Amino acid sequence: MDEITRMQADVLKVLASPTRLEILHLLVNGPLEVSRIAESIGATQPNASQHLAVLRTAGLVEADRHGREIRYALADPDVIVACDVMRGVLQRRLARLAHLASRTQPAIQLGRAT
Repeated sequence: MDEITRMQADVLKVLASPTRLEILHLLVNGPLEVSRIAESIGATQPNASQHLAVLRTAGLVEADRHGREIRYALADPDVIVACDVMRGVLQRRLARLAHLASRTQPAIQLGRAT
């Protein structure tokens, strides 16, 4: 297995957290302080800080000190492109499943009526 594949698996593990995904989507609009991130996602500041530390270790966010505040920003905006591609895959999957369910629903109902 090559190193890029291992790195990809590590990043995908980090992205497996809905809270971390929510943080990344917040940072699309620009850098934010941990207190604003925590408030936006409904988390405590220590909890938001822990998630940011994981994202930072994975190289997905960067921290920049402004006086006493640390502002977090996306390290590479293309991470959101990757997330959006995956969302598209999932939305199409749900649409296919809904279509299949709507096609089989009448057959199931007919089977019960007989």
